[in-house]
Amino acid sequence: MKGFKIVLLAKQVPDTRNVGKDTMKADGTVNRAALPAIFNPEDLNGLELALRIKDKYPGTTINVLTMGPARAAEIIREAMYRGADGGYLVTDRKFAGSDTLATSYALSLAVKKLSPFHIVIAGRQAIDGDTAQVGPQVAEKLGLPQITYAEEIISTDKKEVTVKRRLERGVETVAAPLPVVITAHSSAPGCRSRHAKYTIKYKNAKSLSELQESSEDYLQLHKERPYLLIEEWSVDDIGADVGQLGLSGSPTKVKKIENVVFTSKESIVLSGEDSEVDNLMKDLIANHTIG
Repeated sequence: MKGFKIVLLAKQVPDTRNVGKDTMKADGTVNRAALPAIFNPEDLNGLELALRIKDKYPGTTINVLTMGPARAAEIIREAMYRGADGGYLVTDRKFAGSDTLATSYALSLAVKKLSPFHIVIAGRQAIDGDTAQVGPQVAEKLGLPQITYAEEIISTDKKEVTVKRRLERGVETVAAPLPVVITAHSSAPGCRSRHAKYTIKYKNAKSLSELQESSEDYLQLHKERPYLLIEEWSVDDIGADVGQLGLSGSPTKVKKIENVVFTSKESIVLSGEDSEVDNLMKDLIANHTIG
């Protein structure tokens, strides 16, 4: 067996652990410039699932596909440092403001350009939206079977894959034919750290936009080592209909944004006596805090 061709859908997201008053724009979209950008956590779980297949089946290749601004190339490099083979950045101003429907439309077209492939893996959801819609929508647009909430890829061959799913009340094991789309749950194994050899090998990997902005001459280096070039695809490159992209192609609209701030107004110190705990529980039930 020569291995599998895996496409990893990944996203660079704003770190929602640092949300402030300037996080949202007036139009309801996220002000990404106001937050540090990170590799979406569950996409890292998906990367580890892909890497474990690569460990088991020599000849397997993993290509990262991400949609975003030029700086999103950072997560492609990060994936390459951990064992991915390369990546593609889908970037164009016409993608700005895309909701899950428009995003999945663009990504499905980009995935088709990478055909043939065996497995498409993505995180269950991104922390900047928490919708868990993009992976399943990509599967639907590609006309492929899908397995969501994946915790472990138990086995795979050229015909089908067997996956353990983490559900709210337990786990289940399911099988699906290839090609297939799999979304990784947060309970899947955490992604391994950077590999020193890969970090050295890919430290100069750059997208065309990054090369154009760099003051250093990387042209000769990338000519000698073409694997260092992170390809960029525009709307025209993937053959997308502009009307189905961006805000105009996004039926999801944000009508209202409200900031909720939790403050502590009073506190009670308990000594640990049973009677005090009993009285506290009665008070909490009486004012409908619990119960």
